[in-house]
Amino acid sequence: MDSAEYERKIAARFAAFDQDGNGYIDREDFSAAARAVLAEFGTTARSEKGQAVFAGAEAFWQGMAGIADVDGDQRVTREEFVTGAAKRLRDNPHRFAEIARPFLHAVLAAAGGDGAGTPPEAAARVLHVLGTPAEVAGQVAAGLDTDGDGLIAEDDVLAAFAAYCGVEAPDAL
Repeated sequence: MDSAEYERKIAARFAAFDQDGNGYIDREDFSAAARAVLAEFGTTARSEKGQAVFAGAEAFWQGMAGIADVDGDQRVTREEFVTGAAKRLRDNPHRFAEIARPFLHAVLAAAGGDGAGTPPEAAARVLHVLGTPAEVAGQVAAGLDTDGDGLIAEDDVLAAFAAYCGVEAPDAL
């Protein structure tokens, strides 16, 4: 992959986390994602599932900040993301996916997952509400049902998330 392709992919990853488009990732971006998911599935914030989604979002934010917030200002700039998070994602994408596990687990439960898995249609709704175009969200969600049983396993979601975040560095010149 060349430098331009790498930069494009990193910019897409950053934009996915920067929910409000203000140029940095902060706690509010994770809270906004939690609120959007809960609203999509008609789940109240005070419910058990709602509380789990917010707790997962906070854990995810804390993990992201711990990895990338170099100056400690409680926000991750694009530069911090590229130099901090992206490098660590490349080096160990599964570790980063594990930081996301509490949030992903809670989101899947709010979307109708029952422990055995989540229907691809529900996963597509999650992806769409988090910013993925509807037609792409449907294709991605269908692809996550790796065994064709009509349900998406949490481990498949984590593996896909790790693969999405694990951007390889451009080839050395």
